[in-house]
Parts: sequence; structure tokens; C-alpha cells
Amino acid sequence: MKVIILGGYGVFGGRLAQLLRDVPDLRIFIAGRDGEKARKFCSSIKGQAKFEPVAIDRRDIGAALSEIEPDLLVDATGPFQQYGSNPYSVVEACIDARVNYLDFADGADFVFGVSKYDDAAKAAGIYLLSGVSSFPVLTAAVLREFAKTMDIKKVIGGIAPSPHAGIGLNVMRAVIGYAGTPVKLLRDGKESFGIGLAESKRFTIAVPGRLPLRNIHFSLVDVPDLQVIPPQHPTMTDIWMGAGPVPEVLHRILNLLAKAKHALRLASLVPFSRLFYRILNLMKFGEHRGGMFVTASGQANGKPVERSWHLLAEADDGPLIPSMAIEAIVRKTVAGDRPPPGSRPAINALELSDYDSLFRGREIYTGFRDDLEQGPIYRTALGPAFATLPQQVVALHDSLSERQWVGTAQIQRGSSLLGRILAAFISAPPSGNDIPVTVTFKPDDKGEWWIRNFGGKIFKSHQRLGTGKNTHLIMERFGVVEVALALVIEDERLKLVPRHWSLMGFPLPQSLLPKGNSFESEEGGSFHFDVEIAAPVIGLVCAYKGTLEPQ
Repeated sequence: MKVIILGGYGVFGGRLAQLLRDVPDLRIFIAGRDGEKARKFCSSIKGQAKFEPVAIDRRDIGAALSEIEPDLLVDATGPFQQYGSNPYSVVEACIDARVNYLDFADGADFVFGVSKYDDAAKAAGIYLLSGVSSFPVLTAAVLREFAKTMDIKKVIGGIAPSPHAGIGLNVMRAVIGYAGTPVKLLRDGKESFGIGLAESKRFTIAVPGRLPLRNIHFSLVDVPDLQVIPPQHPTMTDIWMGAGPVPEVLHRILNLLAKAKHALRLASLVPFSRLFYRILNLMKFGEHRGGMFVTASGQANGKPVERSWHLLAEADDGPLIPSMAIEAIVRKTVAGDRPPPGSRPAINALELSDYDSLFRGREIYTGFRDDLEQGPIYRTALGPAFATLPQQVVALHDSLSERQWVGTAQIQRGSSLLGRILAAFISAPPSGNDIPVTVTFKPDDKGEWWIRNFGGKIFKSHQRLGTGKNTHLIMERFGVVEVALALVIEDERLKLVPRHWSLMGFPLPQSLLPKGNSFESEEGGSFHFDVEIAAPVIGLVCAYKGTLEPQ
């Protein structure tokens, strides 16, 4: 099977080539205006697929199609919003040459408009699918899953790329191009407009049982989802899609520029694209993690519901996700399962099960949450992952009533001067072995008190569910100090991972955040706890471990 990837040495085209390099039945032409770049790319990639460089200008695509006679052309160039008076020239050339076509288009108008070629594509016996990427293919697959159990009214979604992923110049041009301009969307049941990059929301991407991303600032983007998804859901009244690039300070500068352009009717910001492209690709710091979310609110059995789907991608696996939809279609085509003829947006091209197969073996994790579900704070924070905990860990946390658990503990205090001072400040118990311990759990209207009695020494804290920027976290307060904890399930242990902290509500330096290896588990049929409180420079403050059983 011969495939031309137009823009094959670029960001998305290059990642697609990387994903397909293990398919022996493929002959892939890495195409672009710069033949030397195509040659260097082909020499750098190894695999079972055969790669060949070719210099092609999209304005002369017809001649290239006649010469190569490919089975498929993938357009990975862009920006699709800025293709001038004849944006569909490549599409028309593929129809004339009877060549199947896929693209990464992120322009809503471009993707929505490709349906006008449906009759011509069917007559030619080929498929033309536009917008074959996370927005809108993955979004649409998630919403179809939601729609099995609810009537969808309002949808909010977003993508948060890793700061280390890098961004292509054409993507930046597309984003800057619609900054401060009207973006078509559905709002309050009517066709309306938002302002690109001038409207913002915050969200925490938290796959149940996994370390969540930090709370992220998302801004409205002009993506196909806004136009092609609402017709699939007759009860839908609102849809909003955003992107959450970091660092946030640069993101907020873009917000200000977008608002100024709209309010003052300034000229296009596209001339600044290269500047932002360079700055964003230089500022690669922070966690190498990315994610995506989709929330839907509506009705189920006459009751209001709100559900969310979360995706978390670690390290270098995240940047591959936008190219995986085309990867899946190519692999299916090689196996004899090709899309039916016609020209249309790609929203029905894949299901979540197809993505599950693509994610398998990678550090990409997904999960659903019922966001209106309430109960014990640990059950609520962990969502469906709570049921996977060991039986005794579930038993300790799965109650809204006052209760007591008893057992024994070993306690060790830090030896440094600062460690002893901090231990005294939080009223940590003294060192000792086989210390009798009683833990009393007292729920209140905000959460619950944990009153630990270590041989007569009281050490208490208050735990509650986080809200706002701390959504899906547990907030534990020791006097005037409060620590935000993520609940992570790993190797049948519930790990408590500090994410940030504050003193009397004022944020404290992240570099001084107390950490340590703290977890809960089950050993010999009993609840086991192992808590370590340590801080940079200071070292160990206090550590205690032992077992508990219900009183």
C-alpha cells in the first residue's frame, strides 16, 4: 500500500510515520516542499515500512499523484484555516486521481465543509475523511459512550499538551490566526459565537487512581468539534472546547492579546506566530505529562447527571495521540477494513475500543467519573478506582459514621534540629516501638477528623475533599498548615502523594513541600499504614507505621 504523507517531516506527519514504521506492507512517501528535509527524515527513521523522500508542493499535488499513484494521501500540513480562496485543492486533486484522503485538519469550517464533496467521492469510489485527530474523533467517541446512558445537554472538553511535547509552526499560526476572532459554537441551544482564546475555564484532569495533572487553565479554540458534534446529539444545547498550553504565564499573555484584538479591533496577530512558536518551544519545563478531558451534563432517568472522561499520557507517549486516529485507519485499511466511500468529517471513524487498542502497551491511561456522585471522601476522590483497593483499606474509608480502629505502631522522629522543631509544630508523636494506637474518625459537614492517639499522645488532622483548583485531591489540615494530597493506587497500595501546601491559606514554596513514601495497604488481613513526613533540606520529620483493625 502506497501512502503519501504531505508534510511528512513535520510535527504530526513525522509522528504518524513513527507510528506506522512497523507495518511491512507500507511504502510511505515523506513529502514536502523541502526535498532535503524529507531525505534527512527518511534516513533517520528505521522500521519494516519502506520510506522514500519526495519534494512536493501542495500547489502541484496533481502531478505528484499521477506520478506516484498512491492508495492514500495524508495531509499533515496546515494551517487549514488559511488555505486561501481554494482551501480544498488537495481534496479535489485526490478526487480527480481517485486517491483516498485523510487529514489532520483542526479548522472547524474546513472540516465541516468537506461534506460537499460526498457525491463526487462516492462516484470515484474513494473515502475523504477530514479532521482525523483527537479533536474531533476521540471527543466524538467519548460522547457516544456517554449517550448510551444519558441525554447530553452541555459539553466541555479540552486538551493539555505536555510542555515538553513541542508545537509546530503551522499549529501556532492556526491558533494565533483565530485569537480574538469570532468562533462558531452552540450556546444556550442557539448557534452563537465565542471569542478565540479570550474565554477561559479551569479543569483538573484526574484519571481515577492515577496521579492527576495540576489544575490547568484552558482557553476556547476553534476546533471541528464545535460544529460537527452537535448534530449527532439532538438534546445538546452547549459545547465548548479548549486548549491548555503551559507555561500559564505565556498562555495568559495570549489571552490578553486576544481580548485586546477583539475589543480594539486590531489587525491579525499572525505576524507574531513565529515569536510565540520560538518562545513556547524554549520554555520546556515542568512535568512531562499531558492529558485530555470531556465532560457532559444532562439527564438520565429524569435526574440530572454530570459525567467526565479523563486521559493521562506520560512522557513521550502523549504527543503521539493526535496522530493515532490516522494510524488506526491505515492499519485497518491494510487489514482489509477500509472506510466506506464518501466525503465527511471523521467523527464516526473510530470508537473508544479502537483507541484502547492503540493505547495498550503505552503509558496512556483513561477513566470515567460520575461527578455528581457523593459519599465518603476517599470513595468520591477515587471514583470507580476505589473498588479496586484491598478489602481492609475499603473498610476503613467507606463510611460516613463515627468509628474507631485500634492497633499498634512504630514511630520515628527526625534527628535534625529543624526536623524536631517541625515535628513539635505539627504535634507529631514521640519515637517508640509497639505503641498502642487508636484512630477515631469523626465526620463533619466538611469532611472528617482523624484523631490519632499514640499511647496517650494525640495527633490529629482534618481531611476534606478539595474544590476548585484542588478538585479530586484530599486536603489534610494540621493546625494552620494544609497539604493537598493525590490518591494514587499502585501495586495494591493506596499512596498519598503531596502536591502543594499552604500556611493559613497562603501558598508555600513548592521546593519546600514535605514529601515521603506514604501508603495504605492490607497485610495478613489487617489494615496497614506506613506514613513518612520528610522535607527538602530538613530531612525526616516523622515516620510511623503499623496495623489497625476495627474496634
